[in-house]
Amino acid sequence: MSSFFSRLKKGLTRSREGLAQLIPGRDVDVLSADDWMDIEDGLIMADCGAELSTALVKSVRKRRGGSVAALKSAMLEMLPDAPPVTQATDGPFVLLVVGVNGTGKTTTIGKLATMFRAEGKSVLVGAGDTFRAAAVEQLAVWVERAGADMVRQSEGADPAAVAFDTIQRGLARAYDVVIVDTAGRVQTDRGLMDELAKVRRVITKAYPAAPHEVWQVVDGGTGQNAVVQVEKFREVAGTTGLIVTKLDGSGKGGIVLQLTEKFGLPIRYVGVGETLADLMPFNADEFVSSLLPVQSESEE
Repeated sequence: MSSFFSRLKKGLTRSREGLAQLIPGRDVDVLSADDWMDIEDGLIMADCGAELSTALVKSVRKRRGGSVAALKSAMLEMLPDAPPVTQATDGPFVLLVVGVNGTGKTTTIGKLATMFRAEGKSVLVGAGDTFRAAAVEQLAVWVERAGADMVRQSEGADPAAVAFDTIQRGLARAYDVVIVDTAGRVQTDRGLMDELAKVRRVITKAYPAAPHEVWQVVDGGTGQNAVVQVEKFREVAGTTGLIVTKLDGSGKGGIVLQLTEKFGLPIRYVGVGETLADLMPFNADEFVSSLLPVQSESEE
């Protein structure tokens, strides 16, 4: 098994064990009506959502030889390969990162900066979460550790001003990657969401091609609240991709399927722990194989 797969499988242990109580541990050719009811219940408990869980089971049962292996195939059909990340052609690649407080956004930005630096790219990070001094300091530690540079202003400064200065410096000094952090937003607060929209507008004014990508960090353990967050942030910030964190902290790994089915947004990364290695590029086959309690041939 690949190191990514091993860490992912370990991180999804709670989700897989929850499903294992209701889904046969090894694939069988014939499942009873009661088996399928248990599978549907298991998917709902794993946060696939009631509507999606029912649809999945109904679809698989209609297939000839419907089985747990067929369920895996159906899940994979819902998780197509993500499109290539938008590339910059006339300046730095600008990534805007959004999300509410508590999702692991600050840590995720630090990990992304570290990954880009490991690829040999110059990285500039804008500390736009100016309402929380602790967030800026935490980000500064990650940025320094990564060997990246940072733009910061005083506590309480206008986040849009930080974003503008960051883009200006990124252009002037020809950085390869510019990552703009934003203050953790509560999606029900209209004023805060309006400020987020302002940040995006300012970035585009400073650099018309930007942002090239807008990634939202969501906590995989928050269930339906994550769905509501993505819906609201996509309206305001134009989310282009998702990073689902903290999948190791709950048995709710099915939220990835629900988010993908509902919004059609690519899952760029998943997080299953605190270390840098625990944030990994999303791989649909490895994810589903780690989620379902079915032993694959490669593991036998």
